[in-house]
Amino acid sequence: MDIEAKLKELGIELPAAPAPAANYVPYVVAGDMVYISGQISADAGGLITGKLGADMDVAAGQKAARQCAIALLAQLKAACGGDLNRLKRVVKLGAFVNSTDSFTDQPQVVNGASDLMVEVLGDAGRHARSAVSSPSLPLGVAVEIDGVFQIA
Repeated sequence: MDIEAKLKELGIELPAAPAPAANYVPYVVAGDMVYISGQISADAGGLITGKLGADMDVAAGQKAARQCAIALLAQLKAACGGDLNRLKRVVKLGAFVNSTDSFTDQPQVVNGASDLMVEVLGDAGRHARSAVSSPSLPLGVAVEIDGVFQIA
């Protein structure tokens, strides 16, 4: 599968890989594994902020999670020297959802990222996952997701 062609077919243009916001690296390649630091929800308009269960609904949260997945793919492309076709599979996503203590739909929010991975990558996009609530996230963003990927 040509991942770049699939992204183009879906109308998805990967942004430049975001630079880290503090004292860490955006990804680490160890053997055939790539560990990507948490990507916060942002789009061309800037940060996607809000708290699920307060001022954001599940659909808006899913869109924020989808943007995190796009940023993960951008980082993966950088880690692979620009060749996304080196990807063998998505191994695991770890997601944090900025939500109220009574909000319980974190898994549905994170489906925004998981669904994108499967839409773009097919079976190679199916992954293990965690989806947890957080009382706040950096810069007030709605979602942050990190990932582990296997590459050739």
